[in-house]
Amino acid sequence: MDRLALILVIVGALNWGLIGLFQFDLVASLFGGQASLLSRAVYTLVGIAGVYCISLLFRERTATKE
Repeated sequence: MDRLALILVIVGALNWGLIGLFQFDLVASLFGGQASLLSRAVYTLVGIAGVYCISLLFRERTATKE
């Protein structure tokens, strides 16, 4: 679950970077505009993933053996 949330947050961050630098919304262009149901679903999933990732800040880290 952590990896999926992190992937969605990265997608959101890249999309915001594109918006900030080039005024290009990749999610909207791929899924039919900002108001389309698919775009809104992606935006919602990215938002939920961002909220979930807040929990990563408060978890204790454990050392893993390689």
